[in-house]
Amino acid sequence: MKTLMISGLFAAVLAFGAAPLSAEEHLGTTEVAEGETLSVLERWQAAPTTIFDAAEIDPVELEWVLRPLVVFADTPNDPRFRQQMDLLMADIDQLGERDVILITDTDPSAASALRTQLRPRGYMMALVAKDGRVALRKPSPWSVRELSRSIDKMPLRQQEIADRRMVQP
Repeated sequence: MKTLMISGLFAAVLAFGAAPLSAEEHLGTTEVAEGETLSVLERWQAAPTTIFDAAEIDPVELEWVLRPLVVFADTPNDPRFRQQMDLLMADIDQLGERDVILITDTDPSAASALRTQLRPRGYMMALVAKDGRVALRKPSPWSVRELSRSIDKMPLRQQEIADRRMVQP
């Protein structure tokens, strides 16, 4: 018998109206055998457009594999948080192509590992490089286009692009 496992911020996805993908795709609905659980990395690989909650993320597990994009706010009703999520949902597929995992943290009292590490004050967006260093900290929303440009300038991303060219005929 199969069961569905849903992760992410259901309320956040619903709050942003019509997204380019269905809510199930954003929430990372994944079929697994009963009693079996998938790691965050496995769930991201199955559905790169999943929105993950910071409480379930261990930043060390993502190093050298994914680029965490963390959107912080003190509440999911923060207008900057809502605007940022709208901008990200518009072109979320572009982030998956760049190995970006989208993580939200709207509960300061939970004191997630990412909140402790990055120490946001109110709204903040942070992009962490694959090597674990903070590549960007922004106090205002950014579009996927702006984020993509910043990611594409990173040395490791340049190497990834070059490696893909070598593999493709």
